[in-house]
Amino acid sequence: MMLSVLIPARNEIFLARTVEDILSNIEGDTEVIVVLDGAWADPGLPQDPRLTVVYLPEAVGQRAATNLACRIATGKYVMKCDAHCSFDKGFDVKMCTKMKPEFTMVPKMYNLHVFDWVCPEGHRRYQGPSGPCTKCGKDTVRDVLWRAKPSPETTAMRFDRDLRFQYWSAYKKRQQGHIVETMSILGACFMLTREKYWELDICDEKHGSWGQQGTEVACKTWLSGGRLVCNKNTWFAHMFRTQGKDFSHPYPISGSQVEHAREYSKHLWLGNKWHKAKRPLKWVFEHFAPVPEWNDKGIVYYTDNQLNVKIAKAVQAQLLKAKLPIVSASLKPMKFGKNVHVPGERSALQMFKQILAALKASTAGVVFFCEADVLYHPSHFDFVPPREDTWYYNTNVWKVDANTGHAFRVDSCRQVSGICVYRHLALEHYSKRIKMVEEQGFSMKMGYEPGTHGRPERVDDAVSETWESEWPNVDIRHDNNFSPTRWSKEQFRNQRYTEGWIEADEVPGWGTIKF
Repeated sequence: MMLSVLIPARNEIFLARTVEDILSNIEGDTEVIVVLDGAWADPGLPQDPRLTVVYLPEAVGQRAATNLACRIATGKYVMKCDAHCSFDKGFDVKMCTKMKPEFTMVPKMYNLHVFDWVCPEGHRRYQGPSGPCTKCGKDTVRDVLWRAKPSPETTAMRFDRDLRFQYWSAYKKRQQGHIVETMSILGACFMLTREKYWELDICDEKHGSWGQQGTEVACKTWLSGGRLVCNKNTWFAHMFRTQGKDFSHPYPISGSQVEHAREYSKHLWLGNKWHKAKRPLKWVFEHFAPVPEWNDKGIVYYTDNQLNVKIAKAVQAQLLKAKLPIVSASLKPMKFGKNVHVPGERSALQMFKQILAALKASTAGVVFFCEADVLYHPSHFDFVPPREDTWYYNTNVWKVDANTGHAFRVDSCRQVSGICVYRHLALEHYSKRIKMVEEQGFSMKMGYEPGTHGRPERVDDAVSETWESEWPNVDIRHDNNFSPTRWSKEQFRNQRYTEGWIEADEVPGWGTIKF
């Protein structure tokens, strides 16, 4: 036997339709095992040699019922699915032919439009609790449609800091190919080897009857060294019941039981208590970074080691106040944060290589680019970028003459030293930037600041936005800056870069700064 489909069911009015759907769409050596958990099927199930039905007079709960079905199963693979699902033609063959021992696999998911409520006047109401027509007040009857809705198409899921299931549409942009990774799943449908099912105790009954199934499957797969993947070559459609009354979960689940499942889940995963784990939970967030709500911030610091020691020490001492993990990339080995030595001569290309090296060594989801001659105010690091595909520049920056303390600022100063960005976007950009420079050489038309122009020489089509921290950063101008300083408005070829020009001998929040 190739595949055993496991269906725990209790008071499921569309169970027969689900079983008929599966039997009509399987194309391989596949069996279906239904456990009637405390209630007979109504309507009855079809007679078919591929179908095994187990009746339990007393309900044992969804997890226990699934485990019972798996004990009876004879397939190399087992697929648990809810009792209100529809499937693609040949889904079993399409899933099994792409399986690997380390996989837990799900098909892409659609919403299942099972029925409408229809009144004698022809008014339709989308599936939900029964009741009279909301337009004319007449009685309604159920019109079964049983069709998968083409949108949304779900291939990427995650869980949040409370270990609750979340859709993750933003991650779909990162999924390339037909077999793609997903951080987590909905517990409605998943497949793995029968051997792995028992090895991982994939339906741990200590959770209780129901709840946290997707998080449990995801964590056990990833932390055991496996991979949780979505097979985009096939699909299943799931009927969602979230409206209460007579259209809710058929198992009698109390709020305390749901909370027990979540607390036990937190104990296992947040407390690192699962004894079979080969990876820490942190590995998952690093693997999928950036993950919303789990995005650890970090600093990537780069220097050519040619700076006045007094300035360098002041900048480093100020950065430590941010209390964020620091990765430093330097031309000479140094003791500051986690150091990456990138030997070479000072140049634009070398700076790009240093930045990329620091990005690769960092594990943060969100990174702040920090240069060796900029004093960063702690408020700079309060920012959280709202979008994963955008570069953000802190424009609250004053340029200060290290010798005199004289300073100025303008309204919009987008420079690399003020960048905050999701690390995965920066990795992609700087990998491409370095390749372009190595092949074509560096041109000022390419520019240093990602997402700030649309010239043909740009690295990519990235976009950027700005923010201002509560207090400014201080760009120290000295005798050895990488870029020149313009101290008067007349020195700017494009006067739009001088809008909001202000000069002073003290910087707000900092006072007079001299070295």
